[in-house]
Amino acid sequence: MVDMDAAIGFVVAHGDAVDRARLSRLRTGAPVPVELLDEAEAGQAPGGGWPAVLGGEVASVDATCFRLAELDDLGALGRPAARHALDWLAARQLPDGGWEEDPRLAGLAPEWARPGDPEARLYLTANAGYWLTVAGLDARAAGPLDHRVGGAYAGVVQAAAHALAAALAPDGSWPSFLPAGWLSAAVLHRQQMYDESARIQAVLAERVPRMSPADVAWLAATLRRVEGSEEQWLFVAARRRLAETQRSDGGWDSDDGHQFDVHTTLTAIRACRPAVTSAG
Repeated sequence: MVDMDAAIGFVVAHGDAVDRARLSRLRTGAPVPVELLDEAEAGQAPGGGWPAVLGGEVASVDATCFRLAELDDLGALGRPAARHALDWLAARQLPDGGWEEDPRLAGLAPEWARPGDPEARLYLTANAGYWLTVAGLDARAAGPLDHRVGGAYAGVVQAAAHALAAALAPDGSWPSFLPAGWLSAAVLHRQQMYDESARIQAVLAERVPRMSPADVAWLAATLRRVEGSEEQWLFVAARRRLAETQRSDGGWDSDDGHQFDVHTTLTAIRACRPAVTSAG
């Protein structure tokens, strides 16, 4: 089993103030101080996205999705900054339902976000489609006073889902990076394209035993966010892999260097935490 107490202790010992606020909300649903929310939203470009590098002027699809994940942990997807970013993502969708980084980022973008690369394009489509899916789920859960997101993004997410489904091979594999698989599966599941989602999940299940801690944490957190069930079979396999790869200090290794271990550990906590009722 995942040692949640050890994971919590690792974040407390090694995280910054925003990391600890994310942890607190994941554990108890406690509201986050406004000044920390402002800090987490810092650097947003005027158009709504976040740049790939600190102080940059060109917003990045990949960086914006990463920031939305942090804001989701903080319960901040309903604040103006996140809404502005979601609107920016929706407006960036291409006519075929996909997403691609701005060509001006060609010299800065990592391989999974490189402009003009088909694999990067599919990954970005899955990632942007996923966060717009989450926004729509949150809007429907909030009731009639918050109908705008679901209405505004429903067609965008549907087009993204069809673009993702069109890229699948008959065996459920996809011509892109590994995370594109679980992000696509989540989008397709919420669009009731259950056969396509299940085929992807079957491929992922074969790969779970060899996945890095960071990848399996991301997979599990993605499934938990859109499906919610702790008994879903792929989630159970992912949680088992997390238990196998947790370090003695309570953390998990990031694929991007130990400076990101806290982020990976928070992702694992997000995936494995007991359900909580938000306090605000």
